[in-house]
Amino acid sequence: MENVQSKEYFVQFEQLMPIIREQLEAGRTVRFNPRGTSMLPMLRQGIDSVVLSPLPERLKKYDLPLYQRDNGQYVLHRIVEAGETYTCLGDNQFVLEPGGRHDQMIALVTSFTRGKKEHSVAEPVYRLYCRIWYHSRELRRFCKRAYGWLRRHLR
Repeated sequence: MENVQSKEYFVQFEQLMPIIREQLEAGRTVRFNPRGTSMLPMLRQGIDSVVLSPLPERLKKYDLPLYQRDNGQYVLHRIVEAGETYTCLGDNQFVLEPGGRHDQMIALVTSFTRGKKEHSVAEPVYRLYCRIWYHSRELRRFCKRAYGWLRRHLR
């Protein structure tokens, strides 16, 4: 018998986008593991995953879309203001990103796996987290700056 070794292949997210778009257009969902730290503490790189679903007609405040910036970068950030355009913000960020257009939006996160537990974005606890996390951003920014100052000056 031949010894078959498994191989891991790493592909860039951009290379997967045609497949993701195809599945979404067929009305299917897609699960993937997001990379980066912009959605901490909710989503942890290499641990948590999200389920993407086709977009609704219109997105609303606290929805979590996957979208493509004008520079081509794919981003998964929460909508914190919805009107003619969308203003987005990563949970681990403090600078708002206004001017998001609906035509940039690709999919909507409808559930996520945190560790081993699956959560719907419709859960009341999750919706409460979104509100508290967004409205506490100025306090969190102050705490982060104070911690940095203390680390630099108390060495």
